[in-house]
Amino acid sequence: MTPRRFDLIAFDWDGTLFDSTTIIARCIQAAVRDVGGKEPTFEAASYVIGMGLMQALAHAAPDVPKELYPKLGDRYRHHYFAIQHEISLFEGALPLLAALKARGHLLVVATGKSRRGLDEALRTVELAGVFDASRTADQTAGKPDPLMLRELMAEFDVPPERTLMIGDTTHDLQMALNAGCPSVGVSYGAHDHAVFDALQPLYVAHSVTQLHDWLLANA
Repeated sequence: MTPRRFDLIAFDWDGTLFDSTTIIARCIQAAVRDVGGKEPTFEAASYVIGMGLMQALAHAAPDVPKELYPKLGDRYRHHYFAIQHEISLFEGALPLLAALKARGHLLVVATGKSRRGLDEALRTVELAGVFDASRTADQTAGKPDPLMLRELMAEFDVPPERTLMIGDTTHDLQMALNAGCPSVGVSYGAHDHAVFDALQPLYVAHSVTQLHDWLLANA
């Protein structure tokens, strides 16, 4: 076993561990339609995944007036919670987390989801006790603001160079840069990995299996 390089490993949720990108994008499109806005393209709706909810919806629906933002958020939550039972972890995610846990890494979640949304996802028996802490955008600040990552590092007194952020969007990788942390990107989520290079990830994994192998060899 190689010496441990990172003490704290922070995972984004949607599109990184949770196979939810398509459903989230479609819920954003439906919410915008519901309030009379111009429906964003699938690509535009996917781009905002990882941001805080209202930040994401405002970006995806620039023609919707601010006074309708609360209704827009309500319609998104309506659509999402109606079908969230259809979403599951990516195949291989649980063995990956178990292997990292066995090596003594602290595992945390840093996500643009709401606290309610993450708690619903973490309530499953299979995830009990897996994560040591988590932060959501509505608790702290939306990505790429580094606040949630800095709070997690401070909670466990782990410096940036011993912290690794893993995510599927430029928002995740930019947050890591802003916090002074190394990062790893995954290409199977919301953003095209062709734009990752400028954000200096140590590695880009094209499957959970590749992520598993890289982390066990390099983390």
